[in-house]
Amino acid sequence: MKRKICVVTGTRAEYGLLYSLMNKIKKDDELELQLIVTGMHLSPEFGLTFRQIENDGFVIDKKIDMLLSGDTPAAITKSIGLGVIGFADAYQALRPDIIVVLGDRFEILAATQAAMVSRIPISHIHGGELTEGLIDDPIRHSITKMSHIHFAASEEYRKRIIQMGEQPDTVFNVGTLGIEGIKNTSLLTKDALNASLQFKTDKFFLVTLHPTTLEDSTAENQIKILLSVLDEFQDYKVIFTKTNADTDGRIINAHIESYVQQNKERSIVFDSLGQLRYLSAIKHCKAVIGNSSSGLVEVPIFLKPTINIGDRQRGRLKADSVIDCNFEKNEILRAIKKGISDDFLIKIQTMNQVYGSGSTSEEMIHVLKQFTLDTILKKKFYDIV
Repeated sequence: MKRKICVVTGTRAEYGLLYSLMNKIKKDDELELQLIVTGMHLSPEFGLTFRQIENDGFVIDKKIDMLLSGDTPAAITKSIGLGVIGFADAYQALRPDIIVVLGDRFEILAATQAAMVSRIPISHIHGGELTEGLIDDPIRHSITKMSHIHFAASEEYRKRIIQMGEQPDTVFNVGTLGIEGIKNTSLLTKDALNASLQFKTDKFFLVTLHPTTLEDSTAENQIKILLSVLDEFQDYKVIFTKTNADTDGRIINAHIESYVQQNKERSIVFDSLGQLRYLSAIKHCKAVIGNSSSGLVEVPIFLKPTINIGDRQRGRLKADSVIDCNFEKNEILRAIKKGISDDFLIKIQTMNQVYGSGSTSEEMIHVLKQFTLDTILKKKFYDIV
């Protein structure tokens, strides 16, 4: 009998990372892929990205509509509750042998809570990491404690998961799926990218700014500062991707849309670029600006500078191509000027990568196929002596 592997995805970025793993599960004769889609994928506001999943040839077994129209803390909390109810029903119908979740978002917290109570083993990707400026940090660690198999992106993160009391033989350093996705994707030429975007890029910045839920300054203040900085680079065009469905995300999106309306010749905004166009945009841009995790994981593979603003990614491993700065206009200006300078670009061409070699999904498949699930639910706390 095939082992039923149920993958949960709630955002465009997460799906882009999971794509290669899902494809391998789907093609494996010993495994059966089940797919639950939720969160932003089902929202018209965020581009109904479940359609891209279907266009890629995947069958969606269950759709769990959990997002409320607001992005206040109360709305997010209620969304988690709706998600737990929806996942409980989905698991009862699908009866997976194990679920696969990635990251630290509230949709995934709902998925793991329901799986834990349903006594379904959980495998978690990207545990052990730190993002000190977000509520994602305690969410991620909570998911780790509910999970039974752990796929860490580095040895440092593997050790931190063990430090949290997880048995060493359940924690695997497999690198990140992002690197593998890049290596297995035939990226668009610049002309093809321009045609797909219907926007002549020339030289451009790729910008994604998410809310920083534990930072002192407001989302409105942060996006205003960033937009004022971009005005200083009139000879650069700007491609924006919208924020995730986090608290105050709509505030950021509204300011970006207004900015693009006033700067149509040099800027454009997308709900979602999709994996191919997003990676192609990284390949051809002059710098990636904002606070997305992709700036730390995927962008360094292209030997491109990342201008990482604020505390959202504080605590994560970073390559030499990442330039940190605070939400202050002059700091961001200096960081961008440094990033696009010839000296910096030459320096990062020979830097070391920090997130693996690109065989991640194969290593995960091996573990998911071979790991004994009969007794895995009875977890013991591992004390480091």
